[in-house]
Amino acid sequence: MLHSIQKVNYGSKSIEYKLSFAARKSLGIKVLPDGLVKVIAPNDTSIIDINKKVKLKANWILKQQAFFCSYKPNTPERKYVNGETHLYLGRQYKLQIIEDTINEIKIYRGAMIMKTKKTNPEYLEKKLNEWYKEKAIIHFEELLNSSLEKFNKYKIEKPVLDIRLMQKRWGSCTKSGKIILNTELIKAPKGSIEYVVIHELCHLIHHNHNKNFYDLQNSLSPNWEKWKEKLEHALV
Repeated sequence: MLHSIQKVNYGSKSIEYKLSFAARKSLGIKVLPDGLVKVIAPNDTSIIDINKKVKLKANWILKQQAFFCSYKPNTPERKYVNGETHLYLGRQYKLQIIEDTINEIKIYRGAMIMKTKKTNPEYLEKKLNEWYKEKAIIHFEELLNSSLEKFNKYKIEKPVLDIRLMQKRWGSCTKSGKIILNTELIKAPKGSIEYVVIHELCHLIHHNHNKNFYDLQNSLSPNWEKWKEKLEHALV
């Protein structure tokens, strides 16, 4: 299947899309999580007609791109020095580095106390990320179990939970039903983590972001927009 890159203007915005043709009756438009717009048109459809249809969907395309953009992590680079603030469950803690014979991290009175055998930034980053992963495993599992209770009537099986660092997403749900959560979420408020968990669980019932998906999300998580907004602004 041949592909080409096309572009249409919509007001002050420009929408670039990847166009391909296929033996089909109607034109399809998809916005992928990375913001890429894919258009599949019936064979022999003119570029003029395709651009007209893309423009008709331009408002929806821009909203989808904005949604996926807001869903991406945006944590700034850290230097791992004393007094630097680090997030944990939505709260900021000042990093206190203590050279010691053991490696240990504790939260105490607004401080993230890090006892460490080495004090170079690379080592501190590695140890702190390991601590975040340990905490993420505990809290994400608890939130998955409590969130699943809201889905009782849908008779879905508990999905496999995979926790890993991701560059572009807070979470995702695979076609096989596995839920992947970004370790960085452990820095966000619990309500925001729960929002992402419920969002991904909704995908076990409705794979696409259609009206049925949002109706389900609204019914199970009425305040999801508030927690989504907190997530967007929390990790800065």
